Amino acid sequence: MKIDPRCAYCLLSTVYYEACLSTDNPEVIGKVVVAGLDALHNSFKPGTGRSTARMATILHRSALKILDDPDPYKKKKIRSRQVIKKLMPQARLLVDNGVQIDRFRHAITAAVIGNTLDFGVDGFDVNEEGFEQEFNRLFHMGLTVDDSDKMIPLLGDVVYLADNSGEILLDTLVIEEIKRLGGKVTLVVRGAPILNDATMEDVEIHDLDKMVDTVLTTGSNAIGVCLDEAPRELQDALNRATLIISKGMANYETMSEYDYKPIAYMLRTKCQAVADDLGLDVNILIAKLIE
Repeated sequence: MKIDPRCAYCLLSTVYYEACLSTDNPEVIGKVVVAGLDALHNSFKPGTGRSTARMATILHRSALKILDDPDPYKKKKIRSRQVIKKLMPQARLLVDNGVQIDRFRHAITAAVIGNTLDFGVDGFDVNEEGFEQEFNRLFHMGLTVDDSDKMIPLLGDVVYLADNSGEILLDTLVIEEIKRLGGKVTLVVRGAPILNDATMEDVEIHDLDKMVDTVLTTGSNAIGVCLDEAPRELQDALNRATLIISKGMANYETMSEYDYKPIAYMLRTKCQAVADDLGLDVNILIAKLIE
């Protein structure tokens, strides 16, 4: 996804939010904002082919350097894990209330709803305390774009690009169904902390390595998947995959720049620019397969 003029304000508001998570020192927060403005001035050039995620990576890396904080979202990630862990028994019951294709669709629906538990997205407020009620409401509404049935024949060798911490627990419902249907799963997390994205810390906390065939990382703290910084093992896995599942907006913003197919984008369209790029409405749940 190419940079959009609407992204500028969102990018700056996100680094401001990140700075406020790390410190209450107005001078430091101001330096982060100024660095963000400088980065936008120097690098924000719509129409030049730069992707939104590449631009976001530049801004957030400059912010992290000023903050001298490797993980400003750490408390948010801990909280999101707690919220989803409490929700998991109920989510599992909803998935189990189905047979064959329904189980897979239910698992995907639950995982996509997990993409709602996000922080710092402009105009998108998350009520952590009321997330269980929101989860139920969204589950019964279902997916607006539902290609889950088309995904089932492609589940031989799946690369699953995870998104947020906490949310990754709901991803395990999909992983379990892929394994039940005889598929292999390579789970991919970020190579280092960035925003509230899942990392190897989440894999270790939840013993996710025991659920999948392989665990890989993106190789860096780049937002989304930056193949220029990715290990060879990840590139090989993407090349041989029978299906890539790309979770969340950041992964969409980067993976849509490459030519990997088939790929299923699973996310909530929390941003108008992303929704427009997909040709869809904002604030809907989707599992869209591109073949």
